[in-house]
Amino acid sequence: MALTSKDRIGVVGAGAMGRGIAAVAARAGHQVYLFDMDAASALAAPALIRAEWQVLVDRGKWTAAEQDVACARLHPVSTLAELADAALVIEAIVELAEPKQALFRALEAVLSESAILASNTSSISITTLARGLVHPERLVGLHFFNPATKMKLVEVISGLGTDPAVVDLLCDTVRAWGKLAVRAQSTPGFIVNRVARPYYAEALRTLAEAAAQPEVIDTLLRRAGGFPMGPFELMDLIGNDVNFAVTSSVFAAMYHDGRFQPSLQQQERVAAGWMGRKTGRGFYDYRDQAARSEPPALARQAAPDKVRVVGDLGIAEPLLHRLQQAGLVVERQAAQGMGYLALAGDLRLALTDGRTATVRAAETGHANWVLFDLALDYISTSHLALCVADQAAAGALEHAAGLLQVAGITILPIDDIAGMVVMRTMAMLANEAADAVLFGIASAADVDLAMRYGTNYPVGPLAWADGFGAARLVQVLEALHRHYGESRYRISPLIRRRAAAGRGFHGA
Repeated sequence: MALTSKDRIGVVGAGAMGRGIAAVAARAGHQVYLFDMDAASALAAPALIRAEWQVLVDRGKWTAAEQDVACARLHPVSTLAELADAALVIEAIVELAEPKQALFRALEAVLSESAILASNTSSISITTLARGLVHPERLVGLHFFNPATKMKLVEVISGLGTDPAVVDLLCDTVRAWGKLAVRAQSTPGFIVNRVARPYYAEALRTLAEAAAQPEVIDTLLRRAGGFPMGPFELMDLIGNDVNFAVTSSVFAAMYHDGRFQPSLQQQERVAAGWMGRKTGRGFYDYRDQAARSEPPALARQAAPDKVRVVGDLGIAEPLLHRLQQAGLVVERQAAQGMGYLALAGDLRLALTDGRTATVRAAETGHANWVLFDLALDYISTSHLALCVADQAAAGALEHAAGLLQVAGITILPIDDIAGMVVMRTMAMLANEAADAVLFGIASAADVDLAMRYGTNYPVGPLAWADGFGAARLVQVLEALHRHYGESRYRISPLIRRRAAAGRGFHGA
C-alpha cells in the first residue's frame, strides 16, 4: 500500500536533487513542503521546477493547466517545524554523515511518530544515519538518481534497524510515482555505486598498462559493448573528483578490499585539477571545443576467400553468418573445447578466454594466436579489438584483421592484455553483481534492474552472465586471477556455485 495524495511530503535541501524529488512528488499529487538552510534557495525552487515542467508543456506532453495545478502543490517553508504534518520527509543535503544525523534528530523532534524519514544518500550507511534516533526503525534510504525527474530508478535501502513494513510502503509509493523501486541492504555503494566500480576500474587498469588509450576503450565499450557512454567519457561527465571520491569512499568502507582500489591514473588528474568537462580537461581535452577524433583503426587488409572453423565458437558463432553473407567459404571441423578460426599460415583467431594471447600461445605450444574481444551482439557490432601473441609471426594481426573486415567490422588493435577490454569489463561487472547477491545486498533481479535503469547498461550483468554461461565466466575470471595474482580478481563463490550446478542467476 502506497502513500496517498492526501499525505504531505517534506523535502529538505532545495538543490538540484531536492528540487527533482519535490517535482516527482508534486506531479504525483502530493502537497510538497521544501526547506533549505538557505531560505532563498527554497523560495526559488518552485520557479525553477516550473521552468523544467515548461518543457513538457512546450512538447504537448502536459497542459498549462496541469502545470499550474502541480506548481500550486509546491510550498517553500522557512522552518523545520512547518514540516510537522508530513507523512514522509526526504533529505537531500550535503553528502556527509554528521549533518544528516543532526537533521534527522531535529526532524524527530517535530514530526509525528508515524512519519517516515528518508535519506537520498548515494553511499552513506543508513544504519549509521539512524544511530542516535529514538525510532531508527522509521529511517530508510531513498536514493534517487540525477536527474530525479527523468531517471526511473530509486534504490530503497534498509538499515539494520529499518522496519520492513516501511520499506514495503516506500517501494509501493515510489512505484505509484512512476519509478522503478529496487530493494537493497545498507552497504557501501548500495547496488549501483558498488556494482558499477569495475566499469571504471578495468578501463583505468587497461590505460595504466598502456594497452589502449581512452578513445579506443570508450569506442569499444560503446560500439561492441553497447554501453551508452564509455568509462572515460562518463568519468569526465560526472567529474573525476566526484568519481574518485566515490571509489575512495567505497574502498575505505570495504576495509581496503583490493577489488575497489582507486586508480593512480585518476588520482593524478584530480591532483592536476583535470576534473573533466567542468574544468575543460579530464581524460579528454574540452578547451575551446577541441574536437575528439575517432580512434585509429587498422587500415583495410587483404581478405582470405575461406576460413576453417575448428570446434564451437560459442557466443561468437554469429560471426560466421556475417562472413558467409560476405561471400566467404566457411568450413567446419569438429573439436573439443573452445573453438577458433583457422586461417592460412597456421594462424588461429579466437575469442579471448581471459588469458593473454602470449600465454595462450605458450600453453598450447602454438605461436600464431590472435584474439578478438567480446561483443554484446556479433551480428551487429561495428567494431572489435584484436591483440596478437608476442610469439606470432609478422603479419599475423593484419591477416586476422582482413578476415573480420570482410564482415564490415572496424578493427582496433590493442596491446596483449588479459581479458582485453569488453570481456574483462563484463566479467568483472558480473563478478561484483554476483557478490552483491551472495551477501544478501539485493536479489539478482533487482541488481540487474538497478544497473539497467540506474546506469543505462545495455543488459543486466547477471542476465549477461546467464547468456555467456557460468562455466565460461569462471574460465575468464580464473585466467584474470592467475594473470594478476590479486584479490581484486578473485571469483565470487556464487559464480562457482552456479557453474557447478549448471544453473544461471535467473531461473534454471
